[in-house]
Amino acid sequence: MLPYAKHLVPGAGSFEIAAYSMLKKEMESLKGRAKLGALAYANALLVIPKTLAINSGYDAQETIVKLVEEREANPEIPVGIDLDSGEPAQPVGIWDNVIVKKNSLASSCVIACNLLLVDEVMRAGMTNLKTNQQE
Repeated sequence: MLPYAKHLVPGAGSFEIAAYSMLKKEMESLKGRAKLGALAYANALLVIPKTLAINSGYDAQETIVKLVEEREANPEIPVGIDLDSGEPAQPVGIWDNVIVKKNSLASSCVIACNLLLVDEVMRAGMTNLKTNQQE
């Protein structure tokens, strides 16, 4: 069995909200492109709680604001979304596997890099094609 297979983190979007809050706090010490990269990554982490809110029929932006405010008010307590009310709640009994979170974070970064590489190759090809047509 894998060493992390039995390790759990609170679910209901609370891991993503906590990671977002920690990245936002860490951004204060960053400068330039690193700061922009951290901001983009932090915002990308919010896809899971936003999707939970939308699929439950709640406004994603309003829900995220409430979750982040609750997290900032009580940083030691995990806060996730209550799918019945759309309000922040402690995710009691809702768990995510650490290895799943770890793999999803790693995979999303690899996929994003590959998409950017494909975009770069296609742009280079289009530029090359335009150059050949002008000659």
